[in-house]
Amino acid sequence: MIARRVSVLGSTGSVGSSTLDLMEQAQAAGSAAFEVEALTGGANIARLAEQARRWRPRIAVTADPARLNELRDALAGTGVEAAAGPDAIVEAAVRPADWIMASIVGAAGLRSAWAAAGTGATLALANKESLVCCGPALIERVKRSGGRLIPVDSEHSAIFQVFPAGAPERVSKLVLTASGGPFRTLPRAAMTRITPEQAVAHPNWSMGAKISVDSATMANKGLELIEAAYLFDMPGERVDVVVHPESIIHSLVEYVDGSTLAQMGAPDMRTPIACALSWPDRLAWPAPKLDLAALGRLTFEAPDEDRFPALRLAREALAAGGIAPIVFNAANEVAALAFLDRRLGFLNIAAVVADTLEKATGAGASCGSDDACEAALAVDAQARRIAGDVIASLNIAA
Repeated sequence: MIARRVSVLGSTGSVGSSTLDLMEQAQAAGSAAFEVEALTGGANIARLAEQARRWRPRIAVTADPARLNELRDALAGTGVEAAAGPDAIVEAAVRPADWIMASIVGAAGLRSAWAAAGTGATLALANKESLVCCGPALIERVKRSGGRLIPVDSEHSAIFQVFPAGAPERVSKLVLTASGGPFRTLPRAAMTRITPEQAVAHPNWSMGAKISVDSATMANKGLELIEAAYLFDMPGERVDVVVHPESIIHSLVEYVDGSTLAQMGAPDMRTPIACALSWPDRLAWPAPKLDLAALGRLTFEAPDEDRFPALRLAREALAAGGIAPIVFNAANEVAALAFLDRRLGFLNIAAVVADTLEKATGAGASCGSDDACEAALAVDAQARRIAGDVIASLNIAA
């Protein structure tokens, strides 16, 4: 039986909730036992309190200091300690645990993921920003602490499962798959009318709003391309992207002898979470199974970087190096949220990123290993200011 002491950073979000659901099902199946050290969430106090009452962690933390009393009231009589604020989330990240899920979305999750990376625990990483902003330094920090980093994104989990970690020279190329999002076949002229409601309606995956928008623009695949290059120490020109609308093959590893290994599975985030939670073992739970005969066929096509320029911009940021990936991530997050707030048109998201990269890339310095987190956050803050000014200058509403 697999036994773990677990902390979930971002437990009320899509990945965090899926993690707890998976743990519930694995325990019910008798294949695992879990003790929860810490749960952290955002503004959804009701869900955080419900999770804390079920799992009885030693501490539950909300990111909003103004909601502390509300959380305390909701946990009265449970014996669960309540805390609030960004510093409390970082403190939760370094509490003793065997396995830590880092799934806080956006740059808000960077400090806690960085803190968790230094604990020696297994770090299950679902926070893209941590790798995009200071990937090499984060990976080195995990190694120095004696821990292990296991990616949770389905694409990187797929590569992780078939990548020869001890012999990377055997690999000639990584291939990330992309669903293409909800607008894969939509003419570009029609994209000017895309609404936030349409953008968050992903055809295959259940994700949060911001990540769904990133999928619709293919910015998420750009971020994942940068992550893959860092995670597997692979030059950007040897990381490809192919559109695979069925989302059954999650990524592929091409070997120097011409063999290509692919990892397949139903589009359910609990599967890569199960891999991270039990690796190198396999966790028995009522997982959705593939029926290839029912699927009939799997299809592939090249991504259209003219219609979805965010992917091209990510490649350029990776090639530029230094602070460019941080700027790409920050500008994209600001623009995506502005779109969700109806302050920006869909097609202007990539335009804001491109303009911000042009204005910000020459400023600042690249991150060193010791100060990577704070240096990245300083660059992130600068890039967000520039992106906000770009959006204000456009004066375009969705």
